[in-house]
Amino acid sequence: MNSKAGRALDQGLQNLQQWKDSFGVWDEDSTLFISDEKIESVFGRLAQRLKCNYPFHHPVYAGQMLKPPHPVAWAAYSMAMSINPNNHALDGGPPSSEMEKEVMEKLALFFGYGDTYLGHLTASGTIANLEALWIARESNPKKKIAFSENSHYTHERMCGVLRVETEKVRILDDGSFDLKSVNPEEIGTIVVTLGTTGLGDVEKLDQVLPWAKEHGIRIHIDSAYGGFFRSLKDSDIIDGTQWMLMQDADSIVVDPHKHGLQPYGCGAVLFKDPSVGKFYKHDSPYTYFTSDDIHLGEISLECSRAGAAAVAFWATLQCFPLEENEGFGPIMKKCRKAALNGYSLMENSEKLKPYKKPDLDILAYFPINLSTKKTTTSQISALSKKVFDAGMRDQSFYLSLYKVPVSEFNRLHPEYEVDTEQVTILRSVFMRPEQEDFIPELIERIESAI
Repeated sequence: MNSKAGRALDQGLQNLQQWKDSFGVWDEDSTLFISDEKIESVFGRLAQRLKCNYPFHHPVYAGQMLKPPHPVAWAAYSMAMSINPNNHALDGGPPSSEMEKEVMEKLALFFGYGDTYLGHLTASGTIANLEALWIARESNPKKKIAFSENSHYTHERMCGVLRVETEKVRILDDGSFDLKSVNPEEIGTIVVTLGTTGLGDVEKLDQVLPWAKEHGIRIHIDSAYGGFFRSLKDSDIIDGTQWMLMQDADSIVVDPHKHGLQPYGCGAVLFKDPSVGKFYKHDSPYTYFTSDDIHLGEISLECSRAGAAAVAFWATLQCFPLEENEGFGPIMKKCRKAALNGYSLMENSEKLKPYKKPDLDILAYFPINLSTKKTTTSQISALSKKVFDAGMRDQSFYLSLYKVPVSEFNRLHPEYEVDTEQVTILRSVFMRPEQEDFIPELIERIESAI
């Protein structure tokens, strides 16, 4: 752990202990007592078992969307967990509930909703999207929910849970939605993904938005992965077109446990129209009594929720503002530069070829073997798997694999012979700012494995 955060945690816990002792001090219950020897033994074995993880903390790991939370978030979460507040009702954690409201205010302002909105943290992006889709169903009963073929599988799965009919929209060669194939009278809500979890593609909100408004269709933005890139909407390092339109959507989801530097267990959902709160209306005979203010449990599907998640995110936003030139902006810029630098280096590589230019910080690519006169898609898949395995075996780099329909691969790379229905290529997620400087070494290691 970062030494500064560690010292701050120790001091914070001491301060908190004084408050606890003010209610009276008593010996630990014998039924909960654990000897020092037992604790040392358990944690010694625990440390050994945790070492079996991949090095998510290091820039050499460029596989999935995994990284440890920032030490500030880790320390704040741990400090709050010594109390274990529950952000369902205000009596379960008044301070952590207020912190959750404060971070939602910051997110609402960040996404352009201003001070008129409804929103809260969730246990994950999956739950956040579930709530958004549930509100979509309640707002337009008996109508379909549409999303692109590149959207996260959670939308189709959650619509199944909600028993909502869906329509999967084809993405055309220019990246636009094939809206001509959709009957707008059947659609109640359409999902636009700003930062797909596969390749980080930013879907064309500017195309879907006028079509949806014309037909009275709600728009839900799934920016679980990409949401924090809005901090760069006015910069020249990404195309800010889609990010500048987010405030026109009816609902937005973002995952602070991805680019928000948080531990797992922190998603967020926002609704532009606070009147959708009527769909959450319920009563509880033993909660909601300590305050006449709105309780977070009154506007969420989940009941018990970790107040520590709100505390950790609140502490993080105190240290890292949602600004372009301070806080999250510089962090996201480094992640973006890592992908762009990797793309540029691979364009000039004799052993690696980029699949396409990344929209954000996820780069897809594939190894090439110049010793063969004609490379086939099956050879690319086999070589990709070989390189992936080599990195894992030697612990020199950690990547992920990605399956692409051969029709899409062939459209972008017609020079390769097609002999399969799918092509397996390599994929890297550069969500650590330090990877900007590590990219040349990472690519050198990958090339050496070919």
